[in-house]
Amino acid sequence: MRAEATVDLAALRANVEALRARTGRSAVMAVVKADAYGHGMVPCAREALLAGATWLGTATPEEALALRAAGIGPDQARVLCWLWTPGGPWAEALHADVDISLSARWALEELLAAVDATGVPARVHLKADTGLGRNGCQPHDWPDLVAAARRAEAAGQLRIAGIWSHFAAADEPGHPSIQAQLTAFRDALAHAESQGAAPEVRHLANSPATLLLPESHYDLVRPGLAMYGLSPVPEVGSPADFGLRPVMTLEARLASVKRVPGGHGVSYGHHYTTPGETTLALVPLGYADGIPRHASNGGPVQVAGKWRTVAGRVAMDQFVVDLGGDRAEVGDEAVLFGPGDRGEPTAEDWARACGTISYEIVTRIGVRVPRRHLHGWAGAEARG
Repeated sequence: MRAEATVDLAALRANVEALRARTGRSAVMAVVKADAYGHGMVPCAREALLAGATWLGTATPEEALALRAAGIGPDQARVLCWLWTPGGPWAEALHADVDISLSARWALEELLAAVDATGVPARVHLKADTGLGRNGCQPHDWPDLVAAARRAEAAGQLRIAGIWSHFAAADEPGHPSIQAQLTAFRDALAHAESQGAAPEVRHLANSPATLLLPESHYDLVRPGLAMYGLSPVPEVGSPADFGLRPVMTLEARLASVKRVPGGHGVSYGHHYTTPGETTLALVPLGYADGIPRHASNGGPVQVAGKWRTVAGRVAMDQFVVDLGGDRAEVGDEAVLFGPGDRGEPTAEDWARACGTISYEIVTRIGVRVPRRHLHGWAGAEARG
């Protein structure tokens, strides 16, 4: 084994249960976009459903269709897809019984053409831009979108299944945009309901809002990062503070161990030079595997029972650590990150070292790294 990402599905299930305990009567949508933040979409989706989630969230239509193709039917979970571009695939989504987010009239018109062509009514979630400024309908266009959707609903072409929006800064407690968005969402919802919309679910809360803003929970919450056991608000609390456990552990086997003299340059550009005679160990992971190049001379790795730091630049397929006077052998384990309870670094440690967020660290681990899904540390396992 060159390298492997171990995904603890028992931890994921416990995380979903811990999040459900915070939501009261609100349902849980397990967000499994981007291959479940790098953890493996289908295994994680199945485990989240076993833990009590009743919805699955995806960004792209391809992700939503893959869940249905894997056998996760509408009787097991509603699937919402929210990132659409012209051309759909609307018909395929209708046939797969995927809930479709709409933010603009162009999307509604394309969807209705597909409804007329297939004879399959749509389930839609109207998305309001309450201040994030990405997707979502601006307040000045909201009445027109709602009116058009209501006409289509009256004609039997669709069902307005949801009204929703997304926070810009729920991970920054006290940020003024939070209350502004709560107010804007209430206004958008009130207008839609005044026009006769009766959505099954109203939803606004992402991971940080699920943990910190109970007033935003409405009928459904959408945890993403928190489901994978990482804190979306590390300045407020660690995963353990929220009853969560990191799900992914990334390990590799040393490909080379050798003694070198002092003054020896290491990796491209010689941005690290050995301070004296030392042992260098080669970890066979690089930026092609998702290891950030920004981790050069900074990324933490546990080798031979101690934390080390990436020595020199991260290359495409490999990086070096300086072991000093410690010993190691080819094939020994290097742990890049995990839950942290064996003294290893965490994804949050990597995020701090690289000046980024833990979302990016786990999501960017590439396809060259196999995932091994454990259903319990003493139970069955599956490779994916």
